[in-house]
Amino acid sequence: MVDGEKLTAKQAAALRAELDELEGPRRTDVVAAIKKAREFGDLSENFEYHAAKNEQGLLEARIRNLRARLDGAEIVEDASSDEVGIGSVVDVEGDGGQTMTLEISAAGGAGTVSPTSPLGSALLGSKVGDTVEVQAPKGAWRATIAHIH
Repeated sequence: MVDGEKLTAKQAAALRAELDELEGPRRTDVVAAIKKAREFGDLSENFEYHAAKNEQGLLEARIRNLRARLDGAEIVEDASSDEVGIGSVVDVEGDGGQTMTLEISAAGGAGTVSPTSPLGSALLGSKVGDTVEVQAPKGAWRATIAHIH
C-alpha cells in the first residue's frame, strides 16, 4: 500500500467494484467450497480443503489490500487533455519508433502504468510534443508524447 496514493474517481470506483465482488460473491463461493471439502472427511489429507483454505487466504489478503488502498487514497480531478496527469491516456513514441498507448493509473490493470514508475513519473506534467528521459532499471531511454486523450 502506498499512503496518499492518487486515484481518479473512476479508478477508485473500479477498485471499489472489485472489492464488492470479492467481499460478496467470491467470498460466498470460497466459504461454500470449504464447507463442501469438509464433507470429504479427514482434513489432514484433504487436498480440496487445503486448496479452498489457501484460496480463502489469498482472497482475504486481496480484500485487505484493496481496503487499505482505498482508505489511504487521495482522489484527484481527472487530468486535462493539455498535460499528462493521473488518469491521462497517452500515446507515446519511444526511441526506436515503437508506439504505445497507456493510462497513468495507480489502480493497475492492462494498458496502465503507475505514476510512480520510471515511465509514469517521467510523463507526469508533460505536454504533447515533449520528449522525456525515462530512467528505467535496464537503462535510460527517451519517450515523446504524441497525444493526450
